[in-house]
This record gives sequence, C-alpha cells and structure tokens, in this order.
Amino acid sequence: MLEFYPDIKFVHVAAAVASGTLFLLRGTAVNWGGRWGMIAPIRYLSYTIDIVLLTAALSLLAILPSAVYSNGWLWLKLTLLVVYIGLGTLALKRGRTVGIRRGCFVAAIAIYTCMYFIARTHDPLGPVKFLLGY
Repeated sequence: MLEFYPDIKFVHVAAAVASGTLFLLRGTAVNWGGRWGMIAPIRYLSYTIDIVLLTAALSLLAILPSAVYSNGWLWLKLTLLVVYIGLGTLALKRGRTVGIRRGCFVAAIAIYTCMYFIARTHDPLGPVKFLLGY
C-alpha cells in the first residue's frame, strides 16, 4: 500500500486546499452580504470535499509508520482541526451576531493557517518556525 502514498498525499493536499479555499469564499460571502455561500449545492460540495479529505487522511494514517508521528505534530493538527470545525460552524451559521460570526471566521482562517504550517513542517512549532524564518 505504501506505493500509493504519493497519490494519496496529492489527493489529501488538493482536498485540503480546496476545502480551505471554499471555506474562505463561503465565509466571506456569508459574513459580508452574499447568501450564495449557504445554498444547498455549495454546502454539498463542501461536504464532498471534506469527505475526500478525511478519507485520504485516514489512508495516510494507515499506511505510514507510527514513528512519523512521534513528535506530536499530528495530535496538535487534529486538535486544531476540531477547533477549526467549531469556529467554522459559528462563522457560517451558528454565530448569534455578525460580530461573533466574523470573529470566528477570522479565527478559523488563522487556525487553518497554523494547521497548514504544522503539516508542511511535521513539527508542532511549524507556524512559529515560519514566523522566525526557519
């Protein structure tokens, strides 16, 4: 199964970029005047991309040796993913006021960015290292 690693990783990265981009577009639309971000076809596209992303992630988790995850980067990324999902839900739908929705949207984008740098560096300090130029 390891021979499929490059293909699965490509699907995972592409789905992560597509998911983040769609969230950015939907969140901008919902929080700054557009209602198209919540119509059914766009929501279902988002669900589909996220299912592909999760499936690829679980496949990568299954085929890679556990030593790859020894420094805790994956656990931090998964923890941040839960926070990102919660903030995204508040940003798109459940936030009671416009201010709360917008604040959660900005925070969700910041969390997504942190997850990106953690994934790129395979280091829990990935965002810090990027800011310091490592």
